[in-house]
Amino acid sequence: MPYLYNTPEDQQAMLEAIGAASIDQLFDCVPAELRRKSLLDLPPAMGELELTQHMMALAAKNVNVGQKTCFLGGGAYDHFVPAVVDALASRGEFYTSYTPYQPEVSQGNLQVMFEYQTLICQLTGMDVSNASLYDGGSAAAEAVLLAMSVTGRSKVVVVGSVNPEYRQILETYFTCIGATLITVPTPNGVATPSEVAAVVDSETACVLVQHPNFFGCLEDVPALADVAHATGALLVQSFDPISLGILKRPGDMGADVVVAEGQSLGTPLLYGGPYLGIMACKESFVRRMPGRIAGQTTDRRGRRCWVLTLQTREQHIRREKATSNICTNQGLFALRAAIYLTEVGPQGLAEVADLCARKTEYARQQIFSGSRLSAAFSAPVFKEFVVRDRDGHVSELIAAASDAGILAGLPLGKWYPELDDCMLVAVTEKRTRAEIDALAAALKGGTGSSIVPHAHTSLVGAPR
Repeated sequence: MPYLYNTPEDQQAMLEAIGAASIDQLFDCVPAELRRKSLLDLPPAMGELELTQHMMALAAKNVNVGQKTCFLGGGAYDHFVPAVVDALASRGEFYTSYTPYQPEVSQGNLQVMFEYQTLICQLTGMDVSNASLYDGGSAAAEAVLLAMSVTGRSKVVVVGSVNPEYRQILETYFTCIGATLITVPTPNGVATPSEVAAVVDSETACVLVQHPNFFGCLEDVPALADVAHATGALLVQSFDPISLGILKRPGDMGADVVVAEGQSLGTPLLYGGPYLGIMACKESFVRRMPGRIAGQTTDRRGRRCWVLTLQTREQHIRREKATSNICTNQGLFALRAAIYLTEVGPQGLAEVADLCARKTEYARQQIFSGSRLSAAFSAPVFKEFVVRDRDGHVSELIAAASDAGILAGLPLGKWYPELDDCMLVAVTEKRTRAEIDALAAALKGGTGSSIVPHAHTSLVGAPR
């Protein structure tokens, strides 16, 4: 059967088959104001040489973190990526295996999945991990859907300090499934357990909290877990993988399902993706997990081998029993995370987390030493903190810092109108004392331009 309907007769037959009166009717779902009324004004076609030059000129307009010092955060961070991660993840056996969810997937890929799952369980203190999802936001949505499936309830309570883009994803999911989403405001930067308890009831499927939260503040996860469990709801925690080098594991604080953005574990910023969604839970929920799970067994000769133990994609099981349609090569980013965690080890992860914490505190001291800038919240923080400008000119501060070669932070007014005078600043282990001093100078109105971005970015000489 041809895929294109080239003649008017073919088009009319197609329209009759689907019950449409015209081609235009197919686009009725698109608002009229969003439809183009005229043809695209495209320039003449280019030859290969001219097109290559044109694309290179367009690409040169982008600024990356190799050109400016990066203090941006909010879910994606400029962490150090050991060379071994690129070296191993670029091997053809891994890099070109497009579909690592098929039953015939290679033993090498299956072992990688198994090792990744083991590392994530050790990192989080949970019983079982799947072999990755798309990103932190979709992982949070999948965890909430899992909680709804487990409890049979349709009400979800979300703490307002959860990444606002994660909450937007949840709102999108909930538009068509008849679920109720309640957001508990966090005017002090963290959740108040009693205020969360006031909206949690016997219809609540789960409470979703982020720790450290979007503002970098540390939440009282055990107290929120008690609130959720008191009514039979689950506690879903979103976490920063690097923070677990020094903070308690989610499984040790009462979390039932945990999710994270895995970009910080060996993946560069990549202009926003693709990234890695981490998800782990208690063993009793394993059959409701999305994605795939690799298991270890023995073959008929008694040799150790690996298999796909569970895959809940709709292509593989009855559609009404499927829990997601996760596919493609997210396994490649799970591989990067596994290599990173193996390379740095428990001690190395603790050192990275400690450097982030110490350098963040040094940055806070330098930035808040004057009278114009202050901390928006008083709660303890990890790696990120909110800076309030007394004069309310956050965009001007960010622009001035950019002129000095520094990406200073994220303005928060886009998501939190009440924080229109604030920005979010992130400090990773890569930032040096000189870079932090330059940021403070730029935000206080100094030049800050004497710094050469990324000069002496080793961990030696870090603020202690």
